[in-house]
Amino acid sequence: MELDRRHVGFEIKVVSNMLRRIVGAIGHANYFDSLTGSNTWIIGYLARHQDRDIFQKDLEQEFSIRRSTASKTLQLMEEKDLIRREPVFYDARLKKITLTEKALEIHKIVQEDLEEANRIATKDLSDEEIAQFFAVMEKIRNNLLNDTQLQGGK
Repeated sequence: MELDRRHVGFEIKVVSNMLRRIVGAIGHANYFDSLTGSNTWIIGYLARHQDRDIFQKDLEQEFSIRRSTASKTLQLMEEKDLIRREPVFYDARLKKITLTEKALEIHKIVQEDLEEANRIATKDLSDEEIAQFFAVMEKIRNNLLNDTQLQGGK
């Protein structure tokens, strides 16, 4: 019997939309109407990596976004008083990205919302199923990262 060949990208998009709605319905995120989903993910990444210097190129790589997208997003986050770009002593050309107190407070609240959404999404899944899910997602990500068309080739 042949497997039903649904489109992986479509399923990922649908689940992403559902998770976004659940996080919004939980409540706290509604207090931060000027934040985008990208803002919250970047804040989370910066909060988890406060022990080292993070630069724009790190965000480009982590989130698979183009330089222009990262630049515009960071500019808007700076205007919203979520981040600061600070020079580093070892290279005047580089500006590390740090979170403001406002962003750290937002991060704490958003983390609670994301944990609740994750609990809802995984409530009927075993640890083994969750591990398998992440293994499959890693393979999909690697397939996409290694695809020559995405790398500019034909």
